[in-house]
Amino acid sequence: MGIMGFLRNRMGMILVVVIGFAMFAFIAGEVIHYGGSFFHGDNTEMGEVNGEKIAVDEFNKRVDQNTANFQAQSHQTEMTPQITSYIQESTWSQELNEKILNAEMDKLGLVVSDDEKRSLIQGDSPSPQIVQAFGNPQTGQVDRAKLNNFLSNISAAKNDDPMLIRWNDFVGHIVDDKRSEKYLALVSNGLYVNALDAQDDYEAKNKLVNFKYVKLDYTSIPDSKVTVTDDDYETYYNDHKGEFKNPEENRSIEYVIFNSAPSKEDSAVVKTEVDKLAPGFKASTNDSLFVEVNADTKTPLAFQRKGQLDPKIDSIMFGAAKGFVYGPYLSGNSYKLSKLVDEQVGPDSVKARHILLPITSTPEKALATADSIKKLIEGGKSFADLAKMYSVDKGSADKGGELGTFGRGSMVPAFEDAVFEGKKGDIKIVTSQYGVRIIDIEDQKGSSKVVKVATVDKLLTASSATQSAAYSKAQAFLGTLSGDNFDDQANKAGLKIVQAPDLNPIASTFNTITSGREIVRWAYKASSGDFSDQVFTSGDQYVVARLTQINPKGTLPLSAVKKQIAPQVLLAVKGKALADKLQSAVSGASNINQVGQKAGSPVVPIQNIVFANPVIPGSSAEYKLIGTVFGSQPGKISAPVIGQSGVYVFTVDNFIKPAPLANALRQKQELGQALLQRSQQGILEALKDKANVKDYRVKFL
Repeated sequence: MGIMGFLRNRMGMILVVVIGFAMFAFIAGEVIHYGGSFFHGDNTEMGEVNGEKIAVDEFNKRVDQNTANFQAQSHQTEMTPQITSYIQESTWSQELNEKILNAEMDKLGLVVSDDEKRSLIQGDSPSPQIVQAFGNPQTGQVDRAKLNNFLSNISAAKNDDPMLIRWNDFVGHIVDDKRSEKYLALVSNGLYVNALDAQDDYEAKNKLVNFKYVKLDYTSIPDSKVTVTDDDYETYYNDHKGEFKNPEENRSIEYVIFNSAPSKEDSAVVKTEVDKLAPGFKASTNDSLFVEVNADTKTPLAFQRKGQLDPKIDSIMFGAAKGFVYGPYLSGNSYKLSKLVDEQVGPDSVKARHILLPITSTPEKALATADSIKKLIEGGKSFADLAKMYSVDKGSADKGGELGTFGRGSMVPAFEDAVFEGKKGDIKIVTSQYGVRIIDIEDQKGSSKVVKVATVDKLLTASSATQSAAYSKAQAFLGTLSGDNFDDQANKAGLKIVQAPDLNPIASTFNTITSGREIVRWAYKASSGDFSDQVFTSGDQYVVARLTQINPKGTLPLSAVKKQIAPQVLLAVKGKALADKLQSAVSGASNINQVGQKAGSPVVPIQNIVFANPVIPGSSAEYKLIGTVFGSQPGKISAPVIGQSGVYVFTVDNFIKPAPLANALRQKQELGQALLQRSQQGILEALKDKANVKDYRVKFL
């Protein structure tokens, strides 16, 4: 896989380009629509990379495509602010990485020739994407007649033909991957692991050390007894300056919250509303329709085993008779009524595999394709081969469609009903919001009682009176602000000041704020010290904010990180004091026991520690300590070592060398492979670090 493929797979294996899906659509001459736009305007720049502009519509198209891919892979239709922000940020990283890498490959003159392109499409060893799009499900090979017929048709297409445009885009992906393979080959050819590297790696994982230590914990000095000076801060900052490099400009804010959570009166109103639904619910003969019409949460009815229902009703429903209605009861943020609709005995778990087909135009076409594939399976064709060829669920397709063994509640209701109510060996066709599935029920295990419960819920929300009261308090607080009196006024009003540091330009959630885009947009227009000129709304919270700091790109000054590093500076000051105490104990001591007696701390023996796993049993990772231990001579008392949880003095008992390295070649190969994998991301980070990136996203997102 080339770096371009690597980039696409870096998106959590969710934002991959579903090439098989795309090709399936345009071979059929159909247009795939990826949903609404996140942006407005055509001639606006989202950003720049080394002078190359990223257009809003280009970025928009990619976000929409990645969103569609995310939904197809995760089977999740609801896009929360957190998921949207994640996809937008991942898409931005894709844009940066690919533009930076393409520029680097252009500098090196890396190209894919016309002959290479023809070979990737029509050669003896075509691109895997060609095999997937034009493969014969019976042979797993390219259907040459199908491919040649398509190429003949596409060659006669006009330049503005949508099919030709999609084909050129598809071929572009193939060429990009091949080009990046060449770039990766240049890098990998420069990576070399010699015999000494292999030996060092082997010993780091297998050489053992036994030692004893005396430790003085940082907690042995109360914080109140420590005086931290400006020099202490300066010293720590200078010693760790490399840790304070800010990859992009960001903002830090503080804010206060005025909660408009529902009052007792609001709760009583909602409970009464739910109570009025009870007679109709009891009399209903179509419980699914009743839930659809009356519930705030439209949950499909499905059989569930004991322990899967809401704890408030789990035991009740498993002991009730069909038709029993319970409630109203408060669960989470809703009042609910629940009715026992049905009960039966069924399997506890199912092992199944599937082929997921997209609905690209009408369900009927997808169902017809599914029926044809089902007949192939019933005729003896390999289910696994057909899954690899046709399924757009790439997570399972590569495993022959295998989903493994799963219990109730793991799948969407339509899928679950088919596999739990069917029989072992059945081949089922099921339609859901994600597409059409051909399902093979491979096995069923266990047997227990399950129930189907219908639930009508009404969300407990604040009334307009409650919201108005909270908003009025927020406005009144805003009216008291002037100059730099934010903290004083908040303390006077008894409000908790919440910190939100290092917000990036497209942050949408932070702390308990789930809808924070307007706050972030304001922060990027404000000056340091400004308070907001309006009350912001996030769910049932009203927010008044102040911009506390603008953190520029590059190494942050001490003033910007002083509050952040305060705990570490405190430990550093304690470390110096404890090191001095241990040094006094070492002076004149002839063995580690005498050091422990003089320091008033026990001697702790440690056995069989390896360099590659520097963890002290019962404590934490101590990199500096273990590194120093492996560089020491047996029998000598060490100087004090300032570690993660305290200060140490030790003496090495002995080292235990491992058996001679039996297979140096395999060790070199394993180390080389790990080095190659790290280099892929390392290349991108190094190139991004030197790139001139301008980010304008805060204006649009």
